[in-house]
Amino acid sequence: QVPLVESGGRLVQAGGSVKLSCVPSGLIFSDLAMAWFRQAPGKEREFVAGISRRGGATYYADSVKGRFTVSRDNAKNTLYLQMDTLKPEDTAVYYCAAEFSILPPLSRDEYEHWGQGTQVTVSS
Repeated sequence: QVPLVESGGRLVQAGGSVKLSCVPSGLIFSDLAMAWFRQAPGKEREFVAGISRRGGATYYADSVKGRFTVSRDNAKNTLYLQMDTLKPEDTAVYYCAAEFSILPPLSRDEYEHWGQGTQVTVSS
């Protein structure tokens, strides 16, 4: 059983927007710090955004600051990533990650729980 399930990935034109969702399965969402990572072909998986367990603190990679917004709804057990002003270089498989922590780690090696990913493709 995959502990996290992402959805919302799609093909979009440059300048457009996409909203991703992530839902945990078998995990208590409010106990988890959450993050989004992405992996483009031929590249390593990189941190995109993270959010604390209660949602009060957020963190972003420099490449997405001002364009992406991470949020969570603990009542709905759902994590979101709103992606605006998309660029072709944002094309990647986007992964949701979770860790039993107050603040989200920035390193992928510190996350125990992962989803299977959702593809976002930005055309120029």
